[in-house]
Amino acid sequence: MNAKRIDKIATGVLYAIAAFVVIILVALLGYILVQGVPEISWHFLTSPALSFEAGGGIGIQLFNSFYLLFLALLISLPISLGAGIYLNEYAPQNTITGLIRTTIEILSSLPSVVVGLFGYLFFVVQFKLGFSILSGAFALTVFNLPILTRSIEEALANISNDQREAGYALGLSRWETVTKIVVPAALPSIITGVVLSAGRIFGEAAALIYTAGQSAPALNFHDWNPFNISSPLSPMRPAETLAVHIWKINSEGIMPDAKAVSAGASAVLIIAVLLFNFLARWLGKRLYKHLTAE
Repeated sequence: MNAKRIDKIATGVLYAIAAFVVIILVALLGYILVQGVPEISWHFLTSPALSFEAGGGIGIQLFNSFYLLFLALLISLPISLGAGIYLNEYAPQNTITGLIRTTIEILSSLPSVVVGLFGYLFFVVQFKLGFSILSGAFALTVFNLPILTRSIEEALANISNDQREAGYALGLSRWETVTKIVVPAALPSIITGVVLSAGRIFGEAAALIYTAGQSAPALNFHDWNPFNISSPLSPMRPAETLAVHIWKINSEGIMPDAKAVSAGASAVLIIAVLLFNFLARWLGKRLYKHLTAE
């Protein structure tokens, strides 16, 4: 068997594997969307869930998911940005820095249920925050921090050293070079990483079962005082998210139309995650064209 024939066989095998993976992915997404999209309506997206009767929606759970996502990014993004800048621009290449990077890699591979149990013991029990949005946001921060830090560090590392040297040649300090040249140049990649991590947070369930809780109490959407427990903005109330709601209604079986609600909620979750991914690509391309004037 000559080299050309071997090359063709190997190429064909790789194409077959890639096609098989794509077919599985498309079939999975297609099944969820075909089953769930017909269940989606304005009433379904805005009305509260019902436990022992049919006709409920996912309004509160959907709001909780976006609110938790906002708080988690509000906490994790500044920390990750600072850590990424330090590791790439300031940290010396020694054993300690290598240990920090290894620790980040280990933390980024932790199962989310482990992060949830840690959040339960640390935030819910030790800090006495109870099952609350704040506990869930802190748990999601622990879950998201290593991934986002690594993403930002890689985005900064991809910027050519010529741009840094140009800043130094103009008399800029290291901090000014980082903040005025390096970070703006890496902004498309940073935003792409943030949006992709947001999609991962939005679909998280295991870490929130033990921290944000599995209940969604009635909310007064006319009361926006965060210090009132019935306010949607209250960080101390329990908050069942969309992903947790899907798990709960399938495990409890107390909802007459559980299959329909589960299918609709799963479709909404899939659509939201797909939108996060498409938004990341679109923003990255738009910012790159804007910054490079292409």
